[in-house]
Amino acid sequence: MRFLPEGTSLSVAVVGFGYVGSCLGATLAGGDITVLGVDSDRGMVEEMNAGRCRFGEPGLAGLLAGARESGALQVTADYELIAKTDVIVVTVGTPIDDAGSALTGQLEAACRELAPRLRPGQLVILKSTVPPGTMRGLVLPLLEAGGLRQGTDFGLAFCPERLAEGAALDQLRRLPIVVGGVDPDSTSAAAAFWQRALGVRTIGFDAPEVAEFVKLADNWWIDLNIAMANELAKVCAAYDTDVLDVITAANSLPKGDSFVNILRPSIGVGGSCLTKDPWMVWHAARDHGVALRTVETARAVNDGMPGYAFDVVTRGLAALGRPGPARVAVLGVSFKSDTGDMRRTPVKPVIGALRAAGHDVTVYDPLVPRSDAEAVLGVPAARTPREAAEGAACVAVLAGHREFQELDFGDLRSVVEMPCLILDGRAYYSREKIDELGRLGFVYRGIGR
Repeated sequence: MRFLPEGTSLSVAVVGFGYVGSCLGATLAGGDITVLGVDSDRGMVEEMNAGRCRFGEPGLAGLLAGARESGALQVTADYELIAKTDVIVVTVGTPIDDAGSALTGQLEAACRELAPRLRPGQLVILKSTVPPGTMRGLVLPLLEAGGLRQGTDFGLAFCPERLAEGAALDQLRRLPIVVGGVDPDSTSAAAAFWQRALGVRTIGFDAPEVAEFVKLADNWWIDLNIAMANELAKVCAAYDTDVLDVITAANSLPKGDSFVNILRPSIGVGGSCLTKDPWMVWHAARDHGVALRTVETARAVNDGMPGYAFDVVTRGLAALGRPGPARVAVLGVSFKSDTGDMRRTPVKPVIGALRAAGHDVTVYDPLVPRSDAEAVLGVPAARTPREAAEGAACVAVLAGHREFQELDFGDLRSVVEMPCLILDGRAYYSREKIDELGRLGFVYRGIGR
């Protein structure tokens, strides 16, 4: 097959060895596949070669260490070694600016490093999230500037990254991979590579634009769905109706090839993808004269949820006879349950609003280093839930980590100010748990509950 060797061994370069790249590289390395991880961040490269991993993905550190020790993985800042590999997978960051336009500086720099080092027969795959048209309009001419020609000398395909943090290693071996080749040979080679390397189903198109749209469409849908859930939660709260009961019943309706699938409301949306990708497609559409109003609406709704969560706390404390400043213990500061990632966490604006109103805030998160939490949030980070809750009039559970599902509120009762408000921002406590909190003397409030 063109652009993919048929021998028993395969060498893969992963350019951009951050979170996505390291998860991919660690998963690929082993058996008949060797991986070269390349990153311009020399500090991170040194950390990995010293056996340290700055990414909190469950199982990743051990997988990387095992691959390095076996010789299946090498991590370097040296692009020269790329010429010896068979497949090059680019996973560099593509953030957006304040206007929603993609910042392609890292991608352009990587392409300029690759161009003079490409050799005939190699397959280049881009996984970084980009606006439609980037493969043909930017990546292709930058790579061909090295002298080789795409389709004749090297293959080129786009395969979007669609991993969920906290489940990435499992999903890499389970989720279908979308392949959009710049030509049919590139599509075939990329599909064969993923099937050989990961054993996953591929969905192929001889058009990179289709694949470029897929990741953006996925996260546009998720963001819009969450926005609907959040607005549904607000109106359910106005009717003193549990939004989770409504969602559970509504999702029983068959529709299309599946069922209605309303996601759960929360204090807001964070992370690097859901807050970025909808704006990326919005900006690309605007450049072509198309106005995507649902993107603007969903982003406004979800960005407003930290303020709504603050209002729930304020009203709840006032109902308990505490209209003035109080102590609030925040449990869980990451943007997503069961991860330690604080990128664009909606917890930060919640804490900002609480502090601006004069409340004394302390935090606890078992998955986030205390120094990181204090540096990002500007408030003290406790060592235990009990320490965080000392003297609190409100305990706000803002990330639904597993530890918080089993939290001993009976123990916390002895250190908080009773009656104490419990804000369930993402734990989604069961009716049985809510009843237990009531028996202990706590006052429960949730998002739409």
